[in-house]
Amino acid sequence: MSKYILAIDAGTTSNRAVLVDHSGKIVGTSQREFEQIFPEPGWVEHDPEEIWATQKFVIRDLMKKKNVTASEIAAIGITNQRETTLVWNRKTGKPIYNAIVWQDRRTASFCDRLKKEGKESIIKEKTGLLADAYFSGTKIRWILENVAGAMEEAQKGNLAFGTVDTWLVWRLTHGKRHITEVSNASRTLLFNIHTLEWDSELLEMFGIPVSMLPEVKSSSELMGTTVSEHFGGEIAISGIAGDQQAALFGQMCVEEGMAKNTYGTGCFMVMNTGKKAISSKHNLLTTIAWKINDEVNYALEGSIFVGGAVVQWLRDKLHIINSSEEIESLAAGVKDNGGVYFVPAFVGLGAPHWDQYATGTIIGLSRGSTDAHIARAALESIALQSMDVIHAMAEDSGISLAELRVDGGAVANNLLLQIQSNMIQKKVVRPEIIETTALGAAYLAGLAVGFWDSIEQLKQQWAVEKTFEPEKDAGQYKSIIENWNKALSRSKNWYTN
Repeated sequence: MSKYILAIDAGTTSNRAVLVDHSGKIVGTSQREFEQIFPEPGWVEHDPEEIWATQKFVIRDLMKKKNVTASEIAAIGITNQRETTLVWNRKTGKPIYNAIVWQDRRTASFCDRLKKEGKESIIKEKTGLLADAYFSGTKIRWILENVAGAMEEAQKGNLAFGTVDTWLVWRLTHGKRHITEVSNASRTLLFNIHTLEWDSELLEMFGIPVSMLPEVKSSSELMGTTVSEHFGGEIAISGIAGDQQAALFGQMCVEEGMAKNTYGTGCFMVMNTGKKAISSKHNLLTTIAWKINDEVNYALEGSIFVGGAVVQWLRDKLHIINSSEEIESLAAGVKDNGGVYFVPAFVGLGAPHWDQYATGTIIGLSRGSTDAHIARAALESIALQSMDVIHAMAEDSGISLAELRVDGGAVANNLLLQIQSNMIQKKVVRPEIIETTALGAAYLAGLAVGFWDSIEQLKQQWAVEKTFEPEKDAGQYKSIIENWNKALSRSKNWYTN
């Protein structure tokens, strides 16, 4: 009997491989970073070949470290950075351009044009999304218009589009499978989340031939098999979900009204809305959470572009900390932010503001301001951005959260989670396993091949590590929130279009 599920976690700054056993415990990981490419201000790219090479390396490395063979792995589950866009030649398998990352803003002016032409309402009605450079559709269009000969090749049926999951499955199967699944497809601006099909009207709007698009699968089913040369034997691929949907499933937020926040490079708040696709009045996204056994769950999502990345910026650009872990003790060295507010709108503002022209802002500095005040303001910025999304979610859904389940690398920071609880005046719950993105992908893959019997069995495995309750003195937080809103107003629309 197979002992493990292998989860592939293809992130924005690194690729990981994770082994999960029958009890839902992570028994081994391997991780490798890859290069972030910034050709122009606001542009962010990855090398598709490096994405594949690092992913293949960490899988092999993990199998070697844990002395695991392909026959001991029941299945592979994949979770990935979602909107990142790749286009390659079907015949050669070679990318025709770098992967354009979800953070990239180069298509912002095209999105403005769509809005001026009154197209956003059609997009929102069909996809649950906004006309924003964040999503894949505008990135595909940019590649077709700016890479020599691309449109001609696409019209001949020679080009394939994929998000990162699609690219990895293509390489894992040696080009035998060109697929994606519903949660990733729902982030492209091209997929109708109500009919569960690529939408011909949207394809025409963006000028994208349907021949480029992958077949759309459910989140938990047999999707293909790796070729044996990669890992010494064939392994079934049976689960895929975009990273935030995978984290929602890994947190066992499987009932309507349950929500989680992932604190990674960005922050991603997602609430399960069950069988209902709730249209947001507060600039949140309506998206597909997953499809299992022909049953679709929908979700509301608020995407914050810069979360944990603000800590990396303090480390790598300002050099006020040497490691990300140091920010907690530095920020704890002062009793408050000293009047300093930090809006980390390095690539614009996401939900619920959706301002493509906002800029990063540190305001309220005085002669008494220190690196500790800036560090605390940075942590508060993560919590305050998340608070804005939670308030919008409650307004849209009519549901007041009982608790917020949290995951991602930054939740090791106790001060951050206490600040978060204070700002939202709700209980914040950190599970024993915070690698819930990989765990969710593993769960989806394992359910499809009978490694686990049911979702009920998986719910029994989820366990709390620590709970953070709101501290008193709500007045202090009210003042912080008022000043945060003033700081936001200074950041917005800095770059005029």
